[in-house]
Amino acid sequence: MHNPSSGPGRPSFSSVFQQVHDDAATDDRRLIGVEQLAQQIRETADKLLRDGATRGDIKLLSTALKELRYSFKVFTPYRHLRKVTIFGSARLPESHPAYASAVEFSRRIAEEGWMVITGAASGIMEAGHVGAGREKSIGVNILLPFEQEANPIIRGDLKLMHLKYFFTRKLLFVKESDAVALFPGGFGTQDECFEVLTLVQTGKAQMFPIVMIDEPGGDYWLRWREYITDELLNRELISPADMSLFKVTNSVDEAVAEVLQFYRVYHSMRYVHGDLLLRLQHRLSETMMQRLRDEFADIVVAGTFEQTEALPEEANDAHIATLPRLRFRFDRRNLGRLRQMIDVINQAGG
Repeated sequence: MHNPSSGPGRPSFSSVFQQVHDDAATDDRRLIGVEQLAQQIRETADKLLRDGATRGDIKLLSTALKELRYSFKVFTPYRHLRKVTIFGSARLPESHPAYASAVEFSRRIAEEGWMVITGAASGIMEAGHVGAGREKSIGVNILLPFEQEANPIIRGDLKLMHLKYFFTRKLLFVKESDAVALFPGGFGTQDECFEVLTLVQTGKAQMFPIVMIDEPGGDYWLRWREYITDELLNRELISPADMSLFKVTNSVDEAVAEVLQFYRVYHSMRYVHGDLLLRLQHRLSETMMQRLRDEFADIVVAGTFEQTEALPEEANDAHIATLPRLRFRFDRRNLGRLRQMIDVINQAGG
């Protein structure tokens, strides 16, 4: 299947997401206002004309910008709610055990107050919406040369978006999510799996739980993990700590616990002036602080871990202004180790 977001001269999802991430980091340093950013968009449009950009290039950027603007508008009322993106095959029927697992996972996570984002089609995507219910479902459908109709749960809902480009759709899946759950699927599912892992591994996306869910007795993700271990880890193409970035399970109970446990103490993260701030649900004990200094000194490039209050540069995050921060100069390389540290914080609970 032809991917309209790839090919010569077309931006990849990774490159677009990286630019968004880098621009956000720059904004932290320069404190650029919203009006100034909008002016930069207008100036960029003018530069396209001066550059003699082709109609096709301008049309691509125009469509992508319109898709993202509209999608941001749809997501805005729900930004305060946790969300999980569910990936998996559109081909699996309702009778397949993986479909049942996706329904159960989504039902359980919705009962915890989360919303469920899927591609809005049939199969696992439909199962995600069946479990969550229409009110807690968000759909990001892709327009294809062959008809891909939205599933009946989300069809006609104001939270359903129809996008032309895969790269804008995939950006939304990651940008708007607090977790990713993957069920068995084909090329698309594997593409989304490796894309998400790459973005988290390289620090181009927020740290969040990534869980691969097999049906009871299934081995789809078990065999995938064997491949990762044998062909990537054993060849030293990834680091041992990278294996901490995901969890493989055939238990819905374990999958739900993996997602919820991640936010037991940890809340979110942000870089300010080169320092990484981990926002926490409560302050850490001195015993825990010393454990972090002892066990994770290898990911600190200067100074040490310290607890602090919200910084002035975080003024736009007023809704979490009261949360304590864990501040340190992270090396921005060992994201697997960062995930291991977050797990230690969450497991100890204080």
